[in-house]
Amino acid sequence: MSCTNSPEAVKKLLENMQSDLRALSLECKKKFPPVKEAAESGIIKVKTIAARNTEILAALKENSSEVVQPFLMGCGTKEPKVTQLCLAAIQRLMSHEVVSEAAAGNIINMLWQLMENSLEELKLLQTVLVLLTTNTVVHDEALSKAIVLCFRLHFTKDNITNNTAAATVRQVVTVVFERMVAEDDRHRDIDPPVLIQGNSNRRSVSTLRPCAKDAYMLFQDLCQLVNADAPYWLVGMTEMTRTFGLELLESVLNDFPQVFLQHQEFSFLLKERVCPLVIKLFSPNIKFRQGSSTSSSPAPVEKPYFPICMRLLRVVSVLIKQFYSLLVTECEIFLSLLVKFLDADKPQWLRAVAVESIHRLCVQPRLLRSFCQSYDMKQHSTKVFRDIVNALGSFIQSLFLVPPTGNPAAANQAGNNNAGGPASAPANSGVVGIGAGVTLLPAFEYRGAWIPILTITVQGSAKATYLEMLDKVEPPTIPEGYAMSVAFHCLLDLVRGITTMIEGELGEVETESPTVTEGASSQSSERRDEQSASDHMDQETVSRAVWEEMVSACWCGLLAALSLLLDASTDEAATENILKAELTMAALCGRLGLVTSRDAFITAICKGSLPPHYALTVLNATTAATLSNKSYSIQGQSVMMISPSSESHQQVVAVGQPLAVQPQGTVMLTSKNIQCMRTLLNLAHCHGAVLGTSWQLVLATLQHLVWILGLKPSSGGALKPGRAVEGPSTVLTTAVMTDLPVISNILSRLFESSQYLDDVSLHHLINALCSLSLEAMDMAYGNNKEPSLFAVAKLLETGLVNMHRIEILWRPLTGHLLEVCQHPNSRMREWGAEALTSLIKAGLTFNHEPPLSQNQRLQLLLLNPLKEMSNINHPDIRLKQLECVLQILQSQGDSLGPGWPLVLGVMGAIRNDQGESLIRTAFQCLQLVVTDFLPTMPCSCLQIVVDVAGSFGLHNQELNISLTSIGLLWNISDYFFQRGETIEKELNKEEAAQQKQAEEKGVSLNRPFHPAPPFDCLWLCLYAKLGELCVDPRPAVRKSAGQTLFSTIGAHGTLLQHATWHTVIWKVLFHLLDRVRESSTTADKEKIESGGGNILIHHSRDTAEKQWAETWVLTLAGVARIFNTRRYLLQPLGDFSRAWDVLLDHIQSAALSKNNEVSLAALKSFQEILQIVSPARDSEKPETPVGTVPVPVLIGNISGQGLSRPFVRTDSIGEKLGRCSSEPPVVTDEAEDLKLWWAAWNTWHRTGSESTEPPSTFDELTFIPSQPFLTALIQIFPALYQHIKAGFSMADLQKLGVILHSAVSVPISSDASPFILPSYTEAVLTSLQEAVLTALDVLQKAICVGPENMQIMYPAIFEQLLAFVEFSCKPPQYGQLETKHIANAKHNQIQLFAPAEWVALNYVPFAERSLEVVVDLYQKTACHKAVVNEKVLQSIIKTLRVPLSLKYSCPSESTWKLAVASLLKVLSIGLPVARQHASSGKFDSMWPELASTLEDFLFTKSIPPDNLSIQEFQRNESIDVEVVQLISAEILPYANLIPKAFVAQMMTMLNRGSIHSQPSSFTEAEIDIRLREEFSKMCFETLLQFSFSNKVTTPQEGYISRMALSVLLKRSQDVLHRYIEDERLSGKCPLPRQQVTEIIFVLKAVSTLIDSLKKTQPENVDGNTWAQVIALYPTLVECITCSSSDVCSALKEALVPFKDFMQPPASKVQNGES
Repeated sequence: MSCTNSPEAVKKLLENMQSDLRALSLECKKKFPPVKEAAESGIIKVKTIAARNTEILAALKENSSEVVQPFLMGCGTKEPKVTQLCLAAIQRLMSHEVVSEAAAGNIINMLWQLMENSLEELKLLQTVLVLLTTNTVVHDEALSKAIVLCFRLHFTKDNITNNTAAATVRQVVTVVFERMVAEDDRHRDIDPPVLIQGNSNRRSVSTLRPCAKDAYMLFQDLCQLVNADAPYWLVGMTEMTRTFGLELLESVLNDFPQVFLQHQEFSFLLKERVCPLVIKLFSPNIKFRQGSSTSSSPAPVEKPYFPICMRLLRVVSVLIKQFYSLLVTECEIFLSLLVKFLDADKPQWLRAVAVESIHRLCVQPRLLRSFCQSYDMKQHSTKVFRDIVNALGSFIQSLFLVPPTGNPAAANQAGNNNAGGPASAPANSGVVGIGAGVTLLPAFEYRGAWIPILTITVQGSAKATYLEMLDKVEPPTIPEGYAMSVAFHCLLDLVRGITTMIEGELGEVETESPTVTEGASSQSSERRDEQSASDHMDQETVSRAVWEEMVSACWCGLLAALSLLLDASTDEAATENILKAELTMAALCGRLGLVTSRDAFITAICKGSLPPHYALTVLNATTAATLSNKSYSIQGQSVMMISPSSESHQQVVAVGQPLAVQPQGTVMLTSKNIQCMRTLLNLAHCHGAVLGTSWQLVLATLQHLVWILGLKPSSGGALKPGRAVEGPSTVLTTAVMTDLPVISNILSRLFESSQYLDDVSLHHLINALCSLSLEAMDMAYGNNKEPSLFAVAKLLETGLVNMHRIEILWRPLTGHLLEVCQHPNSRMREWGAEALTSLIKAGLTFNHEPPLSQNQRLQLLLLNPLKEMSNINHPDIRLKQLECVLQILQSQGDSLGPGWPLVLGVMGAIRNDQGESLIRTAFQCLQLVVTDFLPTMPCSCLQIVVDVAGSFGLHNQELNISLTSIGLLWNISDYFFQRGETIEKELNKEEAAQQKQAEEKGVSLNRPFHPAPPFDCLWLCLYAKLGELCVDPRPAVRKSAGQTLFSTIGAHGTLLQHATWHTVIWKVLFHLLDRVRESSTTADKEKIESGGGNILIHHSRDTAEKQWAETWVLTLAGVARIFNTRRYLLQPLGDFSRAWDVLLDHIQSAALSKNNEVSLAALKSFQEILQIVSPARDSEKPETPVGTVPVPVLIGNISGQGLSRPFVRTDSIGEKLGRCSSEPPVVTDEAEDLKLWWAAWNTWHRTGSESTEPPSTFDELTFIPSQPFLTALIQIFPALYQHIKAGFSMADLQKLGVILHSAVSVPISSDASPFILPSYTEAVLTSLQEAVLTALDVLQKAICVGPENMQIMYPAIFEQLLAFVEFSCKPPQYGQLETKHIANAKHNQIQLFAPAEWVALNYVPFAERSLEVVVDLYQKTACHKAVVNEKVLQSIIKTLRVPLSLKYSCPSESTWKLAVASLLKVLSIGLPVARQHASSGKFDSMWPELASTLEDFLFTKSIPPDNLSIQEFQRNESIDVEVVQLISAEILPYANLIPKAFVAQMMTMLNRGSIHSQPSSFTEAEIDIRLREEFSKMCFETLLQFSFSNKVTTPQEGYISRMALSVLLKRSQDVLHRYIEDERLSGKCPLPRQQVTEIIFVLKAVSTLIDSLKKTQPENVDGNTWAQVIALYPTLVECITCSSSDVCSALKEALVPFKDFMQPPASKVQNGES
């Protein structure tokens, strides 16, 4: 009122007062003079005060009694006009606070009088109000009088006055308490207030301050009045209503709670007066039972009275709200009463107001919390909070069970439904009113009870309807659905309040104490106590206990009620609210770790999501045990059953198949189901962290819904609408169709949000998904129905979004997916693999922190499942696995690092039996690795690459892959070669590290080929792999592998350390040879029809044996080549000679194998290794440096002749091999070398003897070595001999001879003969024969230049050659084999199926060539001691005797001609030598041999062929003549040096030759030619010449000559005699031609003899001889009579020479006259 203090205001006040007083005096001038006077004196008074005082207002107040007096007097006139004027003036004074206490008392008294006179009632009330509100001067009695005045006015007959008075009373009561509050505030600093404990004792009123005392007295009297007792202070009250009293009490309690809380006196009043009063007034309501007492009850007090009841409830609400802490016990009673008022047997209006009251409590969560603390948590107390919630629940239930009678329409409808029975309801179930144009009100419908939902209040505020009906006296009619709606809102607000409060507090706790993590919220409270003993923790523990108790107390009732409402709700908004409440409760329970209740709420939502009666075991099983609480349990019959009518207003939006092993029919989803599903998704999305084990429920339900809706997983695990595979297709309305993408989206988002879950919650989620998946797997067993892939898809999705912490869930996740991959149901498997591979790929591409390259452990962890997939045998899974590997290679290949072994392992794990496509895909991966990634992988993995590539070679599914993999091995070897140095460095580094680790652990380092350095081991692994492929069952693979192996060793072998070659030889090459030999010798001889498909097989490869033969050939050749080209590396190795022996052994066994191809190739290899020139003995060659170069080092300072530049090996890179130079060059030891050659000789010998030795028996299968083989065998000898000639002994020569002989004797198959043999007429040698002769030639040349002691070998060589010469007439036998003569064999090949015949060769050319060699050799060696001693000449003659004696019977004519020529040549050289050694007797045995030979030849028993031409005959005769000439030139002249017997034989022979009888077959025409006249003549001449030669030295010789002549002459005589006789006897008949011829011959011989005698020196002719000659004459004369002209002419010739004998008788001679 500061404005009233201003000078202007004061001035105005003074003016107004004066004008009021003037007006008063004017009014009263006539009727009431005293008043007029008082007024006028008042004017003077005022003026005086104004003039005298500076503080005008204070002065006025002091004198207020006097100032007011005129106005009071005016009121006393009871004149309305005056009264009004006075009251206005008084009010003006009051408003300026210039009224003193005394004046105020006077004013009140005056007002009282007016009241009693019923004057100006409204003005009175106004004045009282102004008086009391403007200042605090009215106290005690005055105050009480003023209040009573107002009360009295309230009970007048005038309505307006009544109502104004009521308002004034209310305001006055408020003012009284406001004054007290102001007073307290003034004294607050001096005496701070103490809050009163509820059980405090009463203190005396006297202690109260004035305003407080007034308030106290007022409140106390109000209680008295309501209780119908007399007031103590408000004296003068006449009447009072309870309703008004209760209203006043309520307003005081409501508006001034602090008064009661701060002053014990007041709190005492509460406890002692108010509460008992309320309880007393409640009694009629408590006792009343609807329908129990008749309406005409004589005791009206017993019937509940709506106005009082309603006001009592309002008071109770205030008491509970404001003074709960003071009135704990009382409140317990009040709350119990409230709960009772909800009973079904109470009147509807009572239940309605009770529910409204409860609603007021429900919006005050902190109050509810106090209830819980004070009652529910105390041991022996009523569980008030629980009862309230349960009461609401049963209230709602009762509304459904008892159709409200107040509404006939509802009753009627209920009746109809029941009458219709269940039969009629399902018929229209689900489609009632849809599309019929009927708009449905939001309502709850349950078992025929239909209750509309009314909008009654804004969420969160309890705005009551009936508690505000203060003007109603009769109970109102409650609209149907009102109580239900309020109860419904109670539940919602209760849930909202509790959850908001607790969650807020929880949030504070969590932010305050970072030590308690979210995870701890699920731990038990004892555990939390241990964590910390601090006060803060204690406080938290207490709070937590309260929260847990609150939830525990209310969840059962809430759940029962909400579930029921959810079932009954037909309104989307209501459903949404119910679901929201269930969701928030579930989340809260979850946060508090109350598993049972959390699961129960979640179960409720889950049940709501699924169609009615849906058999989801997971829900029933987990909840049955936990939810049994009185009759409100979800299991309670009343709630559990869902009658068909409850569906009647639900729109069916989808029809689908249930997810079960045996689906029965279809199920329907309503829009409410979908709504619940969305809530469920929401719950999981927002509160995943607290779901824990109930993830299982949530996910199981979602899985079923997803299934029914037909959502199928797509890439990345998101679910997309898809069609069900089996059964009736899912039917979806358009409403749902548009919803599905949204649902699918939310589903995906739900799992995306798992990235915000803490680790524990995430594990719960994963575990739940895994167990769901396990169930789905169980269901899918044993049938190939479409399985539910929900869990697998979501595991994938969860994994993908949690990549940043993948480690913590990787093992359970992938472990489970691996199980899925093994499932027999292919669709299930396929998705398991899809999920697993997607995760692995995502894991590898994800940007981890630290990156994978620095976190090897994680990388291996990510790749490990890929490896594990290799243990699964399903090909589709393996294909996925390999495709994944391929993609990983394409995207991550460069950064795999330590993951390579795993990736390679996957490729290598593919087995042979796993089908072509798998192998092909795996191989594709490998090819990619080899072409692109070798440089990026750690070198330690190269060995694995080799192993894997090798394993593909061994796969027999697809030949091309095997062959290509061999190509890869070649590429790999090239890579090793090019990057050798870097690989080697890296491997050595790794090796050192491993070695160190191994030493620390105390174990030895274990790797293949260990002692070799790691780089060499890599090569060895490569070689070993190729070696394995070389014995593959498939010939093509073997061939390719063999070629590759030997090429790589050839091309890159020089990279190896020297010592490693030892391993290469023994572990790789010889091992391979052993295996090949074994396989070849045991291979099948069965014919292979065709090579698979339409490939034709050449006859040379049509058995396994032949195919293996090719492999053997290749392998042996390869090894031999390595021995040849790398000899300088191998020889310095310690056991070279042993290796050499092994190699020779292999060559031998191959050479002796019964396969022409192998045996021939073995010899080629033999030849190859023999072409090695031993470095030790090459020093005489100028182009090589002195000393050996065993290793290919760069030789700098060697001063070899002709070496102008350093000698560098060309097959390798000098500096790479520089490392070998640490070893000193090894000079090969000559003796060592010889040993090697002799080993080779022994092998050759064994091979030769065994291969050429004839078998003991012959049948079709007998193996006879081929000509090329034998040729090659023999051709080896010359080269070999060069190395062993120094020690080559006679014994060796004999061994050689045996082999040569046998080799030449081997026949050939008639099939092969046309290719090998010349036609019979050509005199050509086969290559074998050439080789044999070459071998002997080499030998003889070596002997020729060799030392003396070698020359004793000549005879052996002669012997050998002569043996061959014999073949000309007597071909050799090969064992017992029957051979055909070549000429016959050619023409009878008509027998197609006859076994191959064997054909003996044409040995003539060979024998003849051998003979030429003999002659040649003899010419050179005739004088050699050995040749002389060993009677070589005799052997030659003896050998030639055979063809010479056969002469025309020889197989070839050339043979005897050559034999003669050779004999002549040999004798021309040999005879002088024989004569030289005549005395030694070394040639004694030769002479008889020679004699026989000459005789056999000259007088052969064989007849010339008929077709021999005359020219030929003459030529042959000239040969005979040559022989005789030889005798005359070389033998007879030296008769003194020749044995006599021999000379005699010669003589006899010549004698025989000279009169040789003609062959009997000559024709007449030829006869004179054929008689060998020349020959006979020559014989005669020789005979004669020899007989009468002047050189006769001994008489004996002369005697022999004479004897010869006489024999000759005697024979002639006889022939002539016989002829004459026959001629005479024959008469006219001519004699046989032979006889004629013979006689002619003799006649010619006689003439020849005479001629010869004449030519001889006369002294050499014995007289006796002449006598014999002359004695022939008479006989000749007798022949003259012969008739043959031929004989005659011959006779003529014979007779003519006799003229020389016609001499005079001897006397004349004696006389000396001629």
